[in-house]
Amino acid sequence: MAAPLVSVVVPLYNDRRTVDLCLRSVLEQTYRKLEVIVVDDASTDGSAEIAALHPVTVVRAGRNGGPGATRNLGVRHARGEIVFFLDADVTLHPEAVARAVELFEEKPSYGAVFGIPDKEPLFDEGPVCDYRILQYHYWRKSAEGLVSGGFYALGAVRRSAFLEAGWFNSALRQTEEIDHAERLAARSPMLLTSRVRGRLSDETRMRPLLRKAFVRSRLRVPFYLDRGRAMQGMETGGRAAASVLAALALVTLPLALVWPATAPVPLLALAACVLADLGQYVFVARERGPAFLVFFTGCHLLMNTAVVAGLAVGLVQWAVSGRFRRMYRTEVAA
Repeated sequence: MAAPLVSVVVPLYNDRRTVDLCLRSVLEQTYRKLEVIVVDDASTDGSAEIAALHPVTVVRAGRNGGPGATRNLGVRHARGEIVFFLDADVTLHPEAVARAVELFEEKPSYGAVFGIPDKEPLFDEGPVCDYRILQYHYWRKSAEGLVSGGFYALGAVRRSAFLEAGWFNSALRQTEEIDHAERLAARSPMLLTSRVRGRLSDETRMRPLLRKAFVRSRLRVPFYLDRGRAMQGMETGGRAAASVLAALALVTLPLALVWPATAPVPLLALAACVLADLGQYVFVARERGPAFLVFFTGCHLLMNTAVVAGLAVGLVQWAVSGRFRRMYRTEVAA
């Protein structure tokens, strides 16, 4: 059987710092039957010009359309049987594309194979970045296997399966991945696997992380309520409980400071929050030691609280806005 052509689609928006490393990692793949398509989403920092220095095809969007529209544009220019989506702030291990092709050959029914990022960040950028990368790695590693959620920052999709599932909904700027993956998973199995690996950069400050967690959680409300369930994989019942318990711990902490008799409430909520996802904390303690574990736990309490706040606001918005309730029911045009 002839080796399939793989189209690596790299959405690009103001990724000047990382795009060179990203493209170098693609061009150094052990799998050679590649075409590389960089889709510039109207960048303003010169990152498209850096991309153009490499032997890749640069497609320029007329205006900023977001990740869904950018990926759609990349697929329209792709010729490969397999489309490997790679965000411009992610680098690939040299064998990543080859492993994805092998997985499709081993299991022809797979519609997509998504990779797992390393536990080390692309750059050494401080404790907040370390927190996020460790959490990101652990959650994906612990969900390894068949999933219904998509990780299009690092993953390959059969072109035929992609077209059958339909295009990304370009109206969704933060949750286009879960929408598309749900449609794809309804038709073909999707695998999350550590055989496909990469390394990514992430936020270095808590405020942007908390904002993202809040917004994405809010926007997931109509998705969850339409389907009546969470996504298969990382979204476990224990983690849902941990989010609620984290919010309870932080909300009751001021009361405990004023009225010491209530101090057991936040302490018990914190303990239960940790126990609900104990493997994560054991992993962090093993990797970074007890001092960093304390920092990690504080960060994760804040993140879980942001998630609960987003869900609460989303439920209110769902109750009062028909447009919000219908945001995932829109037909996606080709």
